[in-house]
Amino acid sequence: MAKRKKTIDPKVAERRAARKAAQRALAEGGTVAPLRPFEGLPSEADWVAMREVVPAASATVRTTAEHGGVEVQVVTLLPRLWPALKRSDGVTLVALQTASSSEDPSRDVAAAVLEVLDAEPGTALEHLDLPQSGPRLQDVLDLDVPFEVTVHESFSYTLPADGSAPDEAAQALEEAAGGIVPTVRLGSVDAAYWCRMGDREFLRWARPEDPEQLLDALARLHAERASGLDEGSRFVGAFRGCGILVPVWELARGTEATDVEAPAAAFAPRLAEALASTDPLTPEQRRARAGLVSRQVSLR
Repeated sequence: MAKRKKTIDPKVAERRAARKAAQRALAEGGTVAPLRPFEGLPSEADWVAMREVVPAASATVRTTAEHGGVEVQVVTLLPRLWPALKRSDGVTLVALQTASSSEDPSRDVAAAVLEVLDAEPGTALEHLDLPQSGPRLQDVLDLDVPFEVTVHESFSYTLPADGSAPDEAAQALEEAAGGIVPTVRLGSVDAAYWCRMGDREFLRWARPEDPEQLLDALARLHAERASGLDEGSRFVGAFRGCGILVPVWELARGTEATDVEAPAAAFAPRLAEALASTDPLTPEQRRARAGLVSRQVSLR
């Protein structure tokens, strides 16, 4: 009996053709690893925070019309560090924290998005061949859609909307939820995340400014003993990830996320003023800067 030819949805075929055309065009131009892979995306600092320091969070994005105009849930991580998953209810999830990464995570995530879009519901993208060329998130996503992060207390976003029982991998993630560091995104400033580690509280604030200028500004404040958010906090250093800095403050014991909203909002204009300064650093400020640099930690 003759084998019946599989019918391909015209929209799927159109997306595949557009994807291949974009990959060819970008491949012909060559690729260079970007210093800031998420630069140009809405809320770049939140993208970096979700990739580097936030344990469980999600945000909704939408692909361009060329790629189907489909809504996708960007999440911190998925079961077994999968790059992407199409849930049984058809919702598409793509992870920022995965088992492997190239020098351009924007291209990696875009490749995962495009590969999983045409998958059947209930399909996990368990492995991604890291692309050497091809479209990036900046090419694939509608950049007019705001990137609004929702922090979760568990990995329940892996489950379909009807809350049906998870498979073995999702169950494992739910059990791991007990190890999630309690985290809250502040509402008074952008890309700042309160967290509690044991009996200590911290604020990790991803910043989109040029890292060297930001270090200068923090050094100016640190030399004046003005780098704390308030009297009970102290600036302890910074992470460097995906080309930007994530300064960290240790907060007074017992500080809740709501307690740091006002101090963070009040600190923002002081930092902005220090960033705007073009005066050469004083010897005290240079020493403060050297100390800050020595305490930097590169996450990637």
